[in-house]
Amino acid sequence: MAVFTHVSHDDARQLLTRYDIGELVSLRGITAGIENTNYFLTTTQGEFVLTLFEVLTERELPFYIELMHYLAQRNIPVPKPQTMRDGTRLTTLNGKPASVVTRLSGGYEPEPGPAHCALAGETLARMHLAAQDFHIHQPNLRSLDWWQLAVPKIDPFLTPEQRTLINSALQTQIDFFGSALYTKLPNGPAHCDLFRDNVLFDGTFEQPRMGGFIDFYFAGWDTWIFDVAVSVNDWCIHRNTGEFKPELLDAWLRAYATVRPFTDEEKQSWPLVLQAAALRFWVSRLYDYHMPRPAETLKPHDPRHFERILRLRTNAAITPLPE
Repeated sequence: MAVFTHVSHDDARQLLTRYDIGELVSLRGITAGIENTNYFLTTTQGEFVLTLFEVLTERELPFYIELMHYLAQRNIPVPKPQTMRDGTRLTTLNGKPASVVTRLSGGYEPEPGPAHCALAGETLARMHLAAQDFHIHQPNLRSLDWWQLAVPKIDPFLTPEQRTLINSALQTQIDFFGSALYTKLPNGPAHCDLFRDNVLFDGTFEQPRMGGFIDFYFAGWDTWIFDVAVSVNDWCIHRNTGEFKPELLDAWLRAYATVRPFTDEEKQSWPLVLQAAALRFWVSRLYDYHMPRPAETLKPHDPRHFERILRLRTNAAITPLPE
């Protein structure tokens, strides 16, 4: 979430004439994130988030908008896209595709404890099961095909040691994605970006309550175990090293498995999937860092964080998935 495209108060007022969600009270840009333009939008009827899509196309966007609507109808705590007077949920603003969704309560927890991890794991498992009958199929657009396109573009910015690591990891994933084991992994709509800042909590630190999952705009059909790996690579680590915190990892994975037990194939593939999740974000952060798009408030992430995590997931012993 950043501000690439400016939206004025007059723009917002005109937009709201397409909805039945009240009149404009306030509009404030959201500085976090790197992909879309986002504003907090307050009306006389409630709190919303306005998103202008900077990369995703009108052809791709129905998947994300309708997936959130589908999950919200099934009591999964996600932002609910608002339906306009003409019955649609996707519009345009200042030349960009746009949507308005409900703003969930709570805030993100920068240093989650076991209770936060358990809530996140349980909710992700419920989301996977709730979405398995979703009718729109769209792949994860930042998966293997994108890695293969992006790595040559970032190659000039790499040291020889980094180049060796990234190409070796990429080839490992090419082989894994082409294996019989990979084809047996349960799959369906997945968030694919469930970092700790994409989950909101109410309550207290000791007794948190789930507020909901946000920022679905990297979602896609993928293996569910990849979604788990992306999550624990952020939720359950020492931030300065990338090493797992065993008590957090155990809480996250056991809570998930209580709702949807892991399959034998997922247990077998776990080390490779953790590497895939680390590679995905190292590649994207290198790409965004060295080839950024202009934005009013863009804050690119440090790529070295996921380089460290990839090295750990490649070389260190991996705790097995729970039975």
